[in-house]
Amino acid sequence: MPELPEVEVVRAGLEPAVTDATITGVDVFETRSLRRHDATTGDFAELLTGRVMGAPARRGKFLWIPLRPRFEGDPDRAIVAHLGMSGQILLREPGTAEDGLLRIRLHLDTPAHGELWVNFVDQRIFGSMAVDRLVPTADGLPGGFGTDAALVPEQVSHIARDPLDPGFDDDRFATTLARKSTGIKRALLDQTVVSGIGNIYADEALWAAKMHYAQPTASLSRARIRVLLAEIRLVLSRALAEGGTSFDAQYVNVNGASGYFSHSLNVYGREGQPCPRCGRPIVREQFMNRSSHLCPHCQRLRIR
Repeated sequence: MPELPEVEVVRAGLEPAVTDATITGVDVFETRSLRRHDATTGDFAELLTGRVMGAPARRGKFLWIPLRPRFEGDPDRAIVAHLGMSGQILLREPGTAEDGLLRIRLHLDTPAHGELWVNFVDQRIFGSMAVDRLVPTADGLPGGFGTDAALVPEQVSHIARDPLDPGFDDDRFATTLARKSTGIKRALLDQTVVSGIGNIYADEALWAAKMHYAQPTASLSRARIRVLLAEIRLVLSRALAEGGTSFDAQYVNVNGASGYFSHSLNVYGREGQPCPRCGRPIVREQFMNRSSHLCPHCQRLRIR
């Protein structure tokens, strides 16, 4: 499933192509990909056709592209995209053949590249696109990474900021953890606590911080939380620098290229291989409806 680094790679790839572009047409090939679009606000294609797009923004795994107002008093709106398990947003030259997984296509007239297609491809149809209203942020800070506007799509407003967001509050995060009664990995995957981390990067950051995935959040000192946040930011930044993590053809950037951070993983997907730190075998344990990868020697559960 695409996580923060993968979605940020897509956002950065879209930015120079779609900013200031005009949507000249919209093709919807699969209505299930509009599950998050509220049809009572208007038809998806009609709301977009003729609109000019601003610079893409991101919070956690949600990506949105603001739509420039058409007239004074025009409601602030944006195209909101979520990649789900297998979604891809691809920039294509008009006429480029796409396989049968194409769900939505935006026809653009761009200042720099002329005519361009934005194709939303999704094998499992868990991803979506929608036109949503932009609402003020609760803290008055920019809505997410890539924007200076203190606005966020309404359907994203309940999602917590991610650790790479300039508006992320470390102290508030520590206070939230101290008040919860859960394991640290469950907290890291809770999008109302912190967004964008996901299973892969949670395992990698916890290994780097020498922390067991079931360590109670209330048992963590502020110093330990600072260490964990530093490791989370480091692993996310490294993944970004390497284009994200691709285990198969499901995750690609806007040009169809795969990321290569999978070659830099220390524990995730390395069951039975030696821990890079102590040499003992990495194990995989059942966690919720997925798995956790860890080194039992380096990541001991410490409960007083």
